[in-house]
Amino acid sequence: MIETDIIIIGAGPCGLFTVFEAGLLKLKCHLIDALPQPGGQCVEIYPKKPIYDIPAFPEILAGDLVDNLMKQISPFKPTFTLGERAETIEKTEDNKFIVTTNRGTTHIAPVVAIAGGLGSFEPRKFPIPNLSDFEDKGVEYIIKDPEFYRGKDVIISGGGDSALDWAIFLAEGVAKSVGLVHRRQTFRGHLDSVQKVMDLAQKGKIKLITDAEVTGLEGDQKLESIIIKHKTEGEYKVIIDFFIPLFGLSPKLGPIADWGLEIEKDANGGTDLTETNIPGVYAIGDVIAGPN
Repeated sequence: MIETDIIIIGAGPCGLFTVFEAGLLKLKCHLIDALPQPGGQCVEIYPKKPIYDIPAFPEILAGDLVDNLMKQISPFKPTFTLGERAETIEKTEDNKFIVTTNRGTTHIAPVVAIAGGLGSFEPRKFPIPNLSDFEDKGVEYIIKDPEFYRGKDVIISGGGDSALDWAIFLAEGVAKSVGLVHRRQTFRGHLDSVQKVMDLAQKGKIKLITDAEVTGLEGDQKLESIIIKHKTEGEYKVIIDFFIPLFGLSPKLGPIADWGLEIEKDANGGTDLTETNIPGVYAIGDVIAGPN
């Protein structure tokens, strides 16, 4: 069990800055986030997007904001449980809280701060009938550790920045082979990333398959092959080790919504730091509901 002074649920900018404020009071924090890295949607969805509502920064890239926050809180040595979703909360007899994740990791502290923003980000799943049968058995929605794919045959599906960036990364000396499947010929990602993919495809380091989509998965106990349906070539099978569909993430408050918490501002908008109906549990930032 991980014991700390404050459990922070959500490692986005609001949760990270909480570490700094708590650190000034000599309080140690441990953060839980369903994403595999700190930063929330700033890192996962638009790291290269400029944002304009940060004090003292007329303009800053979302990814740079998170980098700055990580540097700012580093003296306070926060710890993290990443890639896991806060699932349950229970109060102990000595007025502490035990927070357990979907993977069974337990945490205990006298204070819990919920900085979940719009909620945990869950992968958008492509409508393949037996997709769930191969989850964690060859189908992965989030790349937590690139080394997991070293020397493996990998197919990535998607047309955004995440699909492009990971295809580039894995193709440059990590995976044995990398294929990128996209249903169109044009990509939604940054032009620089698109060009890198095209260059790697010309060098034979990425097998680029456009005008196509993955329609089936096959395997015994684990994923062994996928079925690709091409616009002009029809259906064919590809032997692989891993299929990584990267179609973006959708925010859901998830299990926190079932904890019986009241996280609403008062009629006048209230405050940005709100104790919930459970003493010792606080809601911070965008997770707080209110008229504005």
